[in-house]
Amino acid sequence: MKKSARKIKLHGFNNLTKTLSFNIYDINFAETQEQQNAYIEYIDEEYNAERLTSILTDVSDMIGANILNIARQDYDPQGASVTMLISEEPLKAEQMTNLEAPGPEAVVGHLDKSHITVHTYPESHPDAGISTFRADIDVSTCGRISPLKALNYLIHSFDSDIVILDYRVRGFTRDVRGKKHYIDHKINSIQNFIGKDIKDLYQMIDVNVYQENIFHTKMLLKDIVLDNYLFGVNEEDLLAAKHNKIHKALKREMLEIFYGQNMTR
Repeated sequence: MKKSARKIKLHGFNNLTKTLSFNIYDINFAETQEQQNAYIEYIDEEYNAERLTSILTDVSDMIGANILNIARQDYDPQGASVTMLISEEPLKAEQMTNLEAPGPEAVVGHLDKSHITVHTYPESHPDAGISTFRADIDVSTCGRISPLKALNYLIHSFDSDIVILDYRVRGFTRDVRGKKHYIDHKINSIQNFIGKDIKDLYQMIDVNVYQENIFHTKMLLKDIVLDNYLFGVNEEDLLAAKHNKIHKALKREMLEIFYGQNMTR
């Protein structure tokens, strides 16, 4: 029988900060102005501030955190942002009266705790026909709660063609003997916490700095099913030459983002 890891007996609060950061990209092909407008409308409906708030609320529940404050905003012409202050400790009754507009004293008292944020960046280029949606997500926690518990849920919550992940543990916490601990759990790759169903869909590479407790994983969707990337037209309606051109443009866009460099056109 496998032995469970012995828990560290801490002196006071666990002061380690664990931060999981996502850059999630969804690529689409929208050639005409009508198709581009349909794409933006889809993004504004699928990833508006209200739905993003629902996703982050689920994340908070998954990692065992309590929501202290919510701020959210939809932007014109497109995009949205949501920020949540969260805490390991439960809320007091007076803090639960208005989560979206707390007084200054309620916020200042918890700035040293944890937060979840998401910002979206839809964009398109009329010449190439490529439209790209990016969501930047940060889950930063202190104490025993871990952002890694929400890893798979967040990947599933977005149409993720490319996922760039960074996980870092910062600071230190002391045990009852006064010894400093710079990490409180075993990890050698973010991939350790990614489900097999997701791993089967993506090509992955790691860049890790173990001495600094910094972990970096990049994920690229293996297969392109063209109908999932089109607006206002179906794959079966395309001529072979057009089909190949769109497929090539989508693949090139993904590879450029994945490797962080432009390719020859």
